[in-house]
Amino acid sequence: MADNKHSEYKQYHRCESMSKLQSIISGKWKILILWYISFYKMQRFNELQRRLDGITHATLSKQLRELEDDKLIVRRVYSEIPPRVEYTLSPLGESFMPILRSMQSWSDENL
Repeated sequence: MADNKHSEYKQYHRCESMSKLQSIISGKWKILILWYISFYKMQRFNELQRRLDGITHATLSKQLRELEDDKLIVRRVYSEIPPRVEYTLSPLGESFMPILRSMQSWSDENL
């Protein structure tokens, strides 16, 4: 590793929690997915796909699955014909919403 202010283990260790957070919310659509699920309290797959103009079916599926694996959202499947799947925020996802609202406020003021 090049010599810089993060060379020492102590400096690197401080960034570890941010690295974990970045890995969880990385992806072009995850922040918007969380935002829409929070705003509407519950979203179905097709509703999210319509709201996220330009997202592919495969990408939305992958990012929803990752958010579910990271315990930020809950996926509820109803045994109906046709199948119905709803996404809501988990308690962990709800705890992230104040941060997301702060990010929106910052964006509104600065971008």
